[in-house]
Amino acid sequence: MAQRLLRASATRSYDPDKDIDWEVRAPDDAWFVPPELVSLYGTALWDRMDTRQRVELSRQELASYMSMGYWVELLVLRMFSRHLTSLAPTDPRGHYALTELGDETRHMKMFGRCLSVLGCPVYRLPGSVRRLFPLGDPLFQGLTTFAATLVGEEVLDHFQRALLADERVHPLVRQICRIHVAEEARHVSFARTELRDAVGRASRRRLACHRELTGLAASLIVPGLLDPGLYANAGLDPARARREAGRNPHHREFRLRSGAKLVAFLQDVGMITPAQHHWWRRAGLMR
Repeated sequence: MAQRLLRASATRSYDPDKDIDWEVRAPDDAWFVPPELVSLYGTALWDRMDTRQRVELSRQELASYMSMGYWVELLVLRMFSRHLTSLAPTDPRGHYALTELGDETRHMKMFGRCLSVLGCPVYRLPGSVRRLFPLGDPLFQGLTTFAATLVGEEVLDHFQRALLADERVHPLVRQICRIHVAEEARHVSFARTELRDAVGRASRRRLACHRELTGLAASLIVPGLLDPGLYANAGLDPARARREAGRNPHHREFRLRSGAKLVAFLQDVGMITPAQHHWWRRAGLMR
């Protein structure tokens, strides 16, 4: 798998500085997130908003997703750097991990440039996830390195595929999604293969520990994709907006769909058992 992914990376990798038209223009009413995927879509508050307010909310939500995507990529960099210490310099898995690290640094730069070009605010890493970062090195090793990577990558991948397929979305955003989706597909294949192998070699006690760590990571990362502050930045009453978004069946169903393949895979390999369901329900990825 690692050798195949190395060959694919050599023939299909992107440089955001060269492969994105950062000057591309779009209509003033271009969406940044398809309206059906905005967290308030279908709510009473949404019905009272005009098109300009709805587009602005989509811009703020994109900024939150991209900001969180930046921080998730940084967490992946930390975990993969630690993982490399357990691999020989001649191991093809290490060679691909280094390739993925290069991809992720370019993705972080790409997200940052997009936030700057579109004039979007940068949302800070949620405090709960920020406290998770120092634990990444000593705790998130082996099993959790790949499982937590899948949590961040597969949920965002589902979201970005929806943006890429919708011609109403700003063309700059779609260009970024095109690159990210293409390269993340390789990252997901690598993480799934490595995780399945690691689970097969893990002791019962170690597996139980990493199931809990993965569930904890999911319960912090996934809700953090939408910063509560974005509603105030969109000119809305933040308390009311958060309340309506939290109860919105459209938003909840989309979140469930975004994690469906991930949850099914983790259950199949033994990384989710009924004992961890409370974490995954808290993440919004399980009923």
